[in-house]
Amino acid sequence: MLGIRTIALRGLLSLFVALSALSARDVRATETVAPSVAIRFAFDRPIESSMAPFFVAMKDGRFAAQHLAVSLTSAAGSPEALARVAKGDSDLALVDINELIRFRDNADAPPVKAVFVLFNRAPYAIVARKSRGIHLLSDLDGKTVGVAESDLSIRLWPALAQQNGITTSHVKFHKMSAAVREPILSAGQVDAVAGFPYLSAVNLRDRGVPGNDLAVLRYADYGCEAYGFAVVVSPVFAAVKPDAVKGFLRALVAGINATVKEPVRAVDEVLGRMDNGERDLELERLHTVLADDILTDEVRRDGLGGVDPARLERSIDQIAQDFKFRRRPTARDIFDPQFLPPVEGRLIN
Repeated sequence: MLGIRTIALRGLLSLFVALSALSARDVRATETVAPSVAIRFAFDRPIESSMAPFFVAMKDGRFAAQHLAVSLTSAAGSPEALARVAKGDSDLALVDINELIRFRDNADAPPVKAVFVLFNRAPYAIVARKSRGIHLLSDLDGKTVGVAESDLSIRLWPALAQQNGITTSHVKFHKMSAAVREPILSAGQVDAVAGFPYLSAVNLRDRGVPGNDLAVLRYADYGCEAYGFAVVVSPVFAAVKPDAVKGFLRALVAGINATVKEPVRAVDEVLGRMDNGERDLELERLHTVLADDILTDEVRRDGLGGVDPARLERSIDQIAQDFKFRRRPTARDIFDPQFLPPVEGRLIN
């Protein structure tokens, strides 16, 4: 009987030692998990479906997998979003890279740089009514184009007009609020408006303007070299937490790939963060921006996020036709590729 108790006690002791060792390993494993790095990210405008990759990445735990705790906010335009990053109020932001080029011309501007280009082509366009005699860019001669007060695309108009033999003085620009841009065109008060196809053109169709009456004259189809929306980073944050920036971009690439594969699910993620979003409308926006601005031939060949330095230099020259730089920035001043994942990790699957 004593022998049986001794054997039982030895068994319990062995079990206790094994459990203690296992528990110690669990504690050590917990201690070695990297703490999450907080990232304050700002969009430069209200939420819409072109931002879906960010929300999909968050929903799928892609940021968490990179040990990042990302908070998302919106600013009132690229200048405000850039100002937040410059002051350190935001760590990263999505802005129009062409506004960044102008921002860097300020004498006291901190060296904010883009680290990932989401829109391989700027979404700039003139959206016109064919019933007003506009089918090509040259048809704008003698016409009136509505331009929102905050519109950035019009700053590249001089270069575009020169490239296409259009006399700028022959085109009248009517300043207006962005809120009335599409209503004024649909009412026939102007012949065309400057805007983004995935916003203005889709909104006009939603307002009942027949799609076959719309001429979408994309700047990129007429020689504009500009890139579009890009992720910029605070120089201080980039210097102190470079691995966090790299992890953010890895998560974003995964979010883009998931959005391409499942656009309906991606739109649903966006709608959950909008006040009055319409599913069909936002899905049409997403399909338009993917086809026109994100999944370009250049991206399919070279991968997401990067730039062609020679093309970026040419786009800066185009901006310079209407903007007098104190000191013209170079492509290196604007874009820093060191945080990008390897090319093979950025190819669209």
